[in-house]
This record gives sequence, structure tokens and C-alpha cells, in this order.
Amino acid sequence: MAETIYDVAIIGGGPAGYTAAIRGAEYGLKVALIDASPKLGGTCLHVGCIPTKALLFNAEIWDHLKHAAEYGIAGIGTPTLDWPAVLKRKNAIITKHVKGLEFLMKKHKITVIAGFGRLTGPASGGVHTVEVAAAAGETSRVKAKNIILATGSEAKTLFGMEPDDRILTNIEILSLPEPPKSLIVIGAGAVGIEFASIFRSFGAEVTIVEFLPRIVPVEDEEISKELTRLFKKRGIDVNTGAKVERIEKTESGVKATFTDANGKTQAKEADKVLIAVGRSPNTGGIGLEKTRIQPDRGFIPVNEAQETTEPGVFAIGDIVAGLPQLAHVGSMSGMVAVAKIAGRKFRPVRRDRIPGCTYAEPQIGSAGLTEAQAKEKGYTVKVGKFPFAGNSKATIVGNHDGFVKIVSDAKYGEILGVHIIGPQATEIIAEAVPVMELEGTVDELMFTIHAHPTLAESMLDAYGSVQGMAINA
Repeated sequence: MAETIYDVAIIGGGPAGYTAAIRGAEYGLKVALIDASPKLGGTCLHVGCIPTKALLFNAEIWDHLKHAAEYGIAGIGTPTLDWPAVLKRKNAIITKHVKGLEFLMKKHKITVIAGFGRLTGPASGGVHTVEVAAAAGETSRVKAKNIILATGSEAKTLFGMEPDDRILTNIEILSLPEPPKSLIVIGAGAVGIEFASIFRSFGAEVTIVEFLPRIVPVEDEEISKELTRLFKKRGIDVNTGAKVERIEKTESGVKATFTDANGKTQAKEADKVLIAVGRSPNTGGIGLEKTRIQPDRGFIPVNEAQETTEPGVFAIGDIVAGLPQLAHVGSMSGMVAVAKIAGRKFRPVRRDRIPGCTYAEPQIGSAGLTEAQAKEKGYTVKVGKFPFAGNSKATIVGNHDGFVKIVSDAKYGEILGVHIIGPQATEIIAEAVPVMELEGTVDELMFTIHAHPTLAESMLDAYGSVQGMAINA
């Protein structure tokens, strides 16, 4: 029997890998998907995006219930949190989507191979060989004309500490048997901010410790300032410019000692500590040393088609140098790679066309350049800002903190960046990306009809505010 030679073998079954597999099959390629985990979906589906957002939705409902009387809902008494039910719902969502992926693999006739895949060297006669080590110890070989590396990332830790029931990463915190009464969050990127928001909603005392001068440091400075204000309003203790010196276990919890922005030593005690200081690429042990690929701190450099320096080997998702570690970026980079392999047209992933979302309360959605970045690039900028306090739908849903900020080029009016903090910001930001892809201008968008009353209508007023002509402010 002839040995199967695939058009492409993909190592890694997270959003980057499974998206590439499906799109490759849609292009008519013969695809193998190799994954070391027992179930497809990667970090995002099992211990990342999906379960975290499920908990955030629970937290949002819980926050609404605290004000039930304002909405005319009476007779429910004092609500109590059924944490096992919260976890059950979260797990059911994961299971549903795992089954969905299994169905899609069968539908598209994608061969799924369980095991840890590693490169064995350059292609021979135009064919690459991937060694696959199964959990039971057996080793097999998969041959393909092209290889896509999509091995994802894992949470970093501090001081070499191993996660356990008190020192947590995104994995452990999602399966706690009960919510902590107090939590220290080290790191104020999206992961840290989202868990801080979740557990504050559920009543925990939350302390954030961030080394950089502001929380959500990749966002526009005004967004960081507003989130700090609103988090403090919620009773969250925010510490920026703070360096963690040590983390210790106490008799019943943990203690974090840090030097604050004024150089003073502070110590905080809590039930748990969450380490949310970034993620490392999973590129160890996958055979890069047998290729021409020269990783940079574990990250793999690629060209605009996601090709590495090893012919026929591509890299996508969290392991790619220079790209943010976001599931939707991984998915799109996978679509770019298989389009190149299939000889189809594609558009490279542009760093300034990637929407970023933080699903805390309040939500943050952003795309394009911040005001500071636009100025650094030499633009003369014109900025407009519209507060949700002037939006009628925000009043209806009882959530009118925050604003929409538009960064535009003063010369031509082109939209350079959109930054939103407030209700449904992670949904509204979807408008900004196509606008910037099509090089939309303030003048054009001021005459683009937005439905009333909607939260998205705040975008229209924000465009108008660039010219000092917002209707509702």
C-alpha cells in the first residue's frame, strides 16, 4: 500500500492549527492535523478565551442581579452564587465546541493524528517528514509537502515557581473549587485584568500589581487611565510601576512583596495569587535545530506569507515573532499560510489592522494606532472623543461609563486608530477594522448612518467629535 503524502501537515490543534486545516481542506488540499492534546481546541478553547469569557458572562449577570430592583425585578431575595453550576456551564460550553471541531474534521476529511509532532530536518525530494510520538509511547512518521507549525504558547511563571492550588496561572484559576475571597493579580494585561474583573464581581478583594507605569499597557494611554479610574471605583486596588520581589506561601494563603512606584516596600496577603505576566512560545523540542529556522527568544520569524527560513515550513499563531498572541491572529495567519500553499490570493496579516479586546467590566476594544504611536510615526493627528454618557442606549442598559476615541490623520482625515472603553466595546470595535482597511475618512464616516438607539451609534458621534461636531455631546 502506497504511503500517504499530505499536501500539508499541521502541528498543533488550537485556533491557528484547526483553522488552517479547515481552510486548507476547503482549498482541496489533503490535510493532516497533529495534536498532542487529547482534544482539539488548544489553550483558547480549554483554558483560555472561551472558558474565561463564559465566566465573565456569569459575572455580568451577577452584577445585574445586584441591581435587580432598578430593572423592576422583585421577589428574588438575596441571590447566592452556585459556583459548581458556574463551572458546569463553563465546561458544557467547552464540550459543545470540542464536539463541533470533531464534526468539522470529519466533514472536511481532515486526518487527525494524536501525538507530539517534531521536525526531522529539511525536505527530501520535496517531502517533509514529521515524527509523531503518541502518548502511549509509539512513534510514527507523517509525510507532507508542506509543514505548518502551530504549537501555541504557555503561561510564564515567576521565580521558577510551579503552579498549584494557591499559585495560579490561567489553567488553575479556571477550575478552582470555590471562588477566592481575596486575590492578588500579578500582571495587568488582558488576562490579569479579566480575572481581576471576574472575581471582583463575585465579591473577592482584588489587588493588581503591574510592573509597567499603567495597566493594559498596550492600549491608548487614555484607555488605561479610564480603566484605572473605573477599577478603583469598583474597589480594586491598582498598583502600577511596582516590582514584585517575592511570593511566599502563608499558613492559609499567599503573600506577595513588591516595591511600589515610590520605592516603598509593600506586602499583600490573599487566598490566591494569579501570575499573568505573559506567555512563552511552545517551540522547544519540535526539531527547529534540525532546520534553518533561527528562533528569537523562542519565537519564529516569518515573511508575509507566514513562511519560515526553512523551505516548505510555515509558522502561525502564538509562536510567530512580532505578532500579538491572540486567537484571531492565529486563525488569520493560518488562513494566509494555506492560501500560499494552495496558490491562492491572500492578504498578509497587518499588525495595525488587528482588533484587540479585553472582556472585563468595562470592556475595551481597540484597533490601529494609539495617539502616541501615530505621532511617533510622523502623523499630524486630530483626535475625537465621545463619552457613552451621551449615548441613549448606554443609558438604557445602565452602563454609561467610558468613551470612544478616534485618532485620525489631520491632513486627509484617514482613520488611524479607534479605541473604545465601555459597554460592548469588544463588539463595537468590529466596525473599525474594515473602515481602516478601506482607508475610510472622518468626512465619509460622519455621513454613514448608524441605527438609533444603539451603542454602535457612539461611533458616529465620535467621528463627528473629530471635527468638533458631535451631535450628542
